[in-house]
Amino acid sequence: MIFPRLTIPVTVLCTLAACSTVPRIVNEYRIDVQQGNVLSQEMVSQLRPGLTKDQVRFVLGTPVLTDMFHANRWDYFYWLKKGDSGKVETRRFTVFFDADGKLRSVAGDVVPVQSTDAATVFEVRNREIDLGSLPADGSTVLPPPDGPGFFSTIMESMGF
Repeated sequence: MIFPRLTIPVTVLCTLAACSTVPRIVNEYRIDVQQGNVLSQEMVSQLRPGLTKDQVRFVLGTPVLTDMFHANRWDYFYWLKKGDSGKVETRRFTVFFDADGKLRSVAGDVVPVQSTDAATVFEVRNREIDLGSLPADGSTVLPPPDGPGFFSTIMESMGF
């Protein structure tokens, strides 16, 4: 007799417990997922018209996409998904070469820093820049050359 009376409340309790939500006290850790080429303003500002493909590859790295139908165009793509928020950040950058394999122009989200407007924030994220408009004498500010390293300083102080 006791079994049928307990069966109904236990069934109702199990049904309600299965349909309810459990509060998330401990969340799992999610890593940031990064894919593609990381390009900085400093890397882009080193580009000058007339650079060869090998020189551009040295400065920017190997492109993500080299289209066989457009051999004079390299595409760099960057994608970052934050693990904690799930926000996705994307950047696109394209390099164009002329028929001789020399750098002609660039387009994309990252723009070269100019000496007069280094603090300017650009409103338009995607635009094409003709590198012929940059100063040819290289008057943009470059970082200072690296000094001697830690081990060379120690070896020099020991007389080697």
